[in-house]
Amino acid sequence: MVWRFNRVLGEGRSGRELGVATTTEDFDRQLEPYRPELLAHCYRMLGSVHDAEDLVQETCLRAWRARARYDRTRGSLRTWLYRIATNACLNALESRSRRPLPSGMVAESDPLRSLVHGGEVTWLQPIPDALLHLGDPAGAAVDRDSLRLAFVAALQHLSARQRAALILREVLAFSAAETADVLGTSVASVNSSLQRARARLNEAGVREDRVAEPSQAEQRACVERYMKAFEKADIEGIKKLLADDVLMEMPPMLNWFVGRDNYAQFMGWVFAKAGSSWRLDPIAANGQPGFAAYRRGDSGAFELHTLQVFTVTDAGISRTTVFQDIEVFAAFGLDTKSEP
Repeated sequence: MVWRFNRVLGEGRSGRELGVATTTEDFDRQLEPYRPELLAHCYRMLGSVHDAEDLVQETCLRAWRARARYDRTRGSLRTWLYRIATNACLNALESRSRRPLPSGMVAESDPLRSLVHGGEVTWLQPIPDALLHLGDPAGAAVDRDSLRLAFVAALQHLSARQRAALILREVLAFSAAETADVLGTSVASVNSSLQRARARLNEAGVREDRVAEPSQAEQRACVERYMKAFEKADIEGIKKLLADDVLMEMPPMLNWFVGRDNYAQFMGWVFAKAGSSWRLDPIAANGQPGFAAYRRGDSGAFELHTLQVFTVTDAGISRTTVFQDIEVFAAFGLDTKSEP
């Protein structure tokens, strides 16, 4: 995902009044290092890959148009860009509803209860690691923990300005004064928003997701063992890889549940209904391991079924979030069918 301003605003267009660059090419080069972290920021605020990409594009265009007003004495280019991006997100959120996951919206279900579609609910989406350059130097500024699905889902309990204050202060480590400058408010207002945000998360009973974790390589190895058990429809093998309090949810369905036994019961239902012939392709989302699951259809071809993202702790897999959404599949560039 790369945007070039000379394609949008005209090749080689220059402007001597620029505060940060003298040509669109210079401007583009200066903004390029900030794109992954700006995308991560907009994603945390909005919970949608597509919306976050649009808002980063809008941020860059707003920055270009306001370049003559950029004042280095008031702060860094990074802070200036975050001011533009945050306010673009706040404006966008005025006309958008929150994006929950089922566990933050309805009561826990029986694992053998019929699946219930959420109807018109707009769900939180996962974001591909590749878009954020996680794993390479360009993604060094992006905090993996703050991208976890559970954390981004927790942010959905907050008002837009509370969300912004919490992200700026506790994720991006902006000072209270810097945050006030970004939000165009006072330090007292920022501190009040942050206090209310923390209280709201406590009231919502948000599950603590910052727990002891194995290395990324060990997490991937655990999910690879899960994949092998899944492909064999080995429910006992799957069960051995789960934490005692494992949570599974599956938007757009409202159903969710907790516990190894409930998980095993549900997987038995899945294999009985969808068959035991699968092809799984590894993916990475939100700094977490996962896979795309293809089930063998009547034609013999493997048909895209779900995208699954895992939280792996020292106790095992503690959370499985299963997505069945065309927009999510498209964001990961998944083929809908694959030949056997």
